[in-house]
Formats: sequence, structure tokens, C-alpha cells
Amino acid sequence: MNIKQAKNEIKNTVMAYLSKDAAGEYKIPAIRQRPVLLMGPPGIGKTQIMEQIARECKIGLVSYTITHHTRQSAVGLPFIREENFEGKTYSVTEYTMSEIIASVHRKIRDSGQKEGILFIDEINCVSETLAPTMLQFLQGKTFGNQAVPQGWIIVAAGNPPEYNKSVRDFDMVTLDRVRYMSVETDFSVWKEYARAQHIHGAILSYLELRPRNFYRVEADVDGMKFVTARGWEDLSNLMEVYEEMGLPVDETVVLEFLHHEEVAEDAAAYFDLYRKYQDDYGIEQILAGKVKSAVYARIYAAAFDERLSVVNLLLDGLRNLFIKVSEEKYLTDGWYAFLKEYRSALDTAEDALRCYDELLEKKEAEIEAAKRAGFYTRREEAGQRALLGMLKSNRPKPEVVCEDGRDIVRTKEYFQAAKGGFDLQRTKLEQAETKASEALEYAFDFMEQAFEHGEEMVVFVTELTLGAESAMFLSTHTSERYLKYNEQLLIGTRKAELLSELTRDNI
Repeated sequence: MNIKQAKNEIKNTVMAYLSKDAAGEYKIPAIRQRPVLLMGPPGIGKTQIMEQIARECKIGLVSYTITHHTRQSAVGLPFIREENFEGKTYSVTEYTMSEIIASVHRKIRDSGQKEGILFIDEINCVSETLAPTMLQFLQGKTFGNQAVPQGWIIVAAGNPPEYNKSVRDFDMVTLDRVRYMSVETDFSVWKEYARAQHIHGAILSYLELRPRNFYRVEADVDGMKFVTARGWEDLSNLMEVYEEMGLPVDETVVLEFLHHEEVAEDAAAYFDLYRKYQDDYGIEQILAGKVKSAVYARIYAAAFDERLSVVNLLLDGLRNLFIKVSEEKYLTDGWYAFLKEYRSALDTAEDALRCYDELLEKKEAEIEAAKRAGFYTRREEAGQRALLGMLKSNRPKPEVVCEDGRDIVRTKEYFQAAKGGFDLQRTKLEQAETKASEALEYAFDFMEQAFEHGEEMVVFVTELTLGAESAMFLSTHTSERYLKYNEQLLIGTRKAELLSELTRDNI
């Protein structure tokens, strides 16, 4: 199965294992809740899907790479205690609590989440001394004499032997006590994730043209050469920051992430072209409806790789505008919900300012609790911080103190003062929506003029359909030309055929 299928199956497993009957007992008792054993190549996103599942199910997550542990930290330190058996006193070995089990208890204490996932990565790459402990863990859900707390589900992951010389095979006794899932790489599935994570457009464009370079592991006389999904994502993060700082991303930098000289050289060369195309074609001018005639002359004569790169650059530009809309909408919706709650609370509040402050404290506590529990993505956390900052800076100012009890007139004025900043925020959202709508229409103008309903339009409309921010925008902002092309084009089939032909051409 691919990583998306594995995520769905593990999520279903979590929901089933945590399902309770009318008496509040787990429908599947802990002894029958088999740990999930996920086997697949390194760097394909096994840890990421655990984080996604925990957020979506609103449960805790404790994650460990077991190869970093010794037997003592995993099992606990031994100590001697005395026990009496049949009138005689004996010295007995006990163990302190495992660091891993202690981390679960700390997570429960700090986040308030009594249910969650204990994720152990690289479980089949442990040392000789730790191997029996891992087998005991999978079979009995314990480390030493400490059991995994009830309500916490075990998911373990490992690498097949062709990717790691240190792996150990599991025996039949162990495999008969786990749910075994084998995961393979799949670029199309990773691309869905990459869109949501806003992976650099140059990387997505390159991999669209060279999908076989998405994941490669090869051995030669010089050792292992490899490219993984993790490498592309980490490279993307660096590229974003380097570009902000005006620093070059050359072949040397790329090779630090993509440990395959041929792929690194090819990718670095493409990234240079991608940046050059952005300037040569004037992508910002195209999205502003100011296309120079020389641009059309060049695109008509360009090879398919160049034409597809220009399409992806247009999509990049639009994606940034759609992201801006989604960010402004996130703030607007959150602010509106807060004001709605404030307006309702004012009906019975004795002090309008104290009421605002109490709701603000409540909101801040909710955000902090969700952060501790790991329920936010990085972007969601940034959005919540921005919202909180706006709510604080737009707190009504205490200009009048009412001594005669509750003052309806002043209460209304305080609400209007609190609402003033929101009205400005709503205007910012409307401006972002207008700019994105106009840019989309200008992009369609260019696409129709440049490609005359060719295969490039298939790619363009497909990406608009599949992108999270663009799909959200198009669901609430009608574009007649998008609707027309979306109906006309057999998006999935035609794009698959197009990219299949392209892949064959580049092998």
C-alpha cells in the first residue's frame, strides 16, 4: 500500500481501538489491540502521518526513534528490593520506570490527553542488547515491568533490509501479535502532501517532469546513492529561507540533501532555469494582465519542459495569492467567532471590559492547551498567534467607568470599539480576494493565448482543482472559465497520459 492508504488504515485502527461501549469500556480490550507494525523505505513520511493522525483524532502523540536508546533508558535501571516468600526474605531485581513510558505519562499530565499513540521508529534496527526488549514490547506492550498506559495505541515502524544493514527479522511469534503493513513509495500521493505543506514550486515542477527521481536508492562501488521524500521536503524548507536571504541554491547545496550526484546536478540545473523563466517571462506582469508580445513569441517556440515550467510558475504565483486569502480568512473567521461570543456575553455582563478580558484569557488558554496537545500544524499555530495578537491590540480602551451599575449605552460603545479592528480586517480579506480573482482571470487570458487549449491547460486546471487553497477559493469565488475547462477536460485521464508520455521521453 502507499503512505496515504497506510494513514487511513491506521486512523481507522485508532478509532476502532478507542471506541467504547455503553459502560465506558473499550470494545476491543487492550490485550486484543494488536500493535501496528509499519514497514517501508526510509524518508517516505511515516512519522508525518502519525502527527496527522494524532491531530485529526485529537489525541496525544509520543514519538521515539528507538536506535537512540540503550537498554537502560528503554527498560529502566535495575535496583534491588526485598520480598518475603513463605517466611523467608529474598533480594529481588526490579526496574525503574522506562524513559519511554515516563514520556507517555508526562504527555498525559502536560496535555490532558489520556489517549494517544506511542510511535516507535526504526524498531528493527536496535542493538543486540535491546532486541529482546523490542520483541517483549510488541508482544506484551511493556518496557521492563512497566506497561503502556491504557488508551495508548502502539505503532512501530521499521525499514526493509535492503535499506539498512542493521535490520533484524521478526520471528513468527512476534508477527502473529501485530498488524503488519508494508508501505511503498508513491509520488502522486506524496504530491498531495507536498501541496498542503507548500513545498517549493521549483521542486514540484521538477518532479512533475522527472518523477522517477522522486525516490531513488542505488548501490555502486562508491557506496549508496539515494534520494528520499524527506530530502526533498528539507531542501524545500532551506530553499525558501535562502531565497528570502538572497543566497544561492547551487549544486553543492542540493547535493547535501539529495545524495545522488546525477539527480542533484539535474535538479540544481533545473532550479536555475526555473528562476530564469520567472524573470524572463515576467510572471508577476502576466498575473497583473501586462504581458509583453515577446513573451508569446518565446512561449510558442519553447520546448514542452519550458512551457510546463511556465505553467507551474503561474500556478506558484496564484497559489501565493490563494494562500494570502486563506490566511486572511482564517483571521477574519476567528475574529468574527470571538466577537459573536463577546456580543452574546455582553447581554448579562456587568463590566464590558472585564468581559472582554475574560474571553481573551479563555481564548489564550484554549490556544495554549491545543499547542501542548499538538493539535495545530505550524501554520495553524502561526494563525492563532496572529489572531490572539489582533484581539489584544484591539481591546476596547477604558475611557469611562460606570458607577451606577450596568450601562447599556456604554456597553454598546465598547462592542463597537472592539468591532472597529474587525471591520478593517474584513476589508483586507476582500482586497485579497479581489486581487486573487483578477490574477486568476489574467492567468486564463495568458493560458488561452499561449497554448490554445493544449495539454498545458490540462495541467493548469488540474492543479487548480487539486490544490487545497485554490480549491477552497474556487468553491466560494466563481470563475466561469475554470468551470468551463473543468467540465470539458477529462482531467485525471488526460493528465495521466500526458505525464506518462513525458516520463517515457525522459528515461
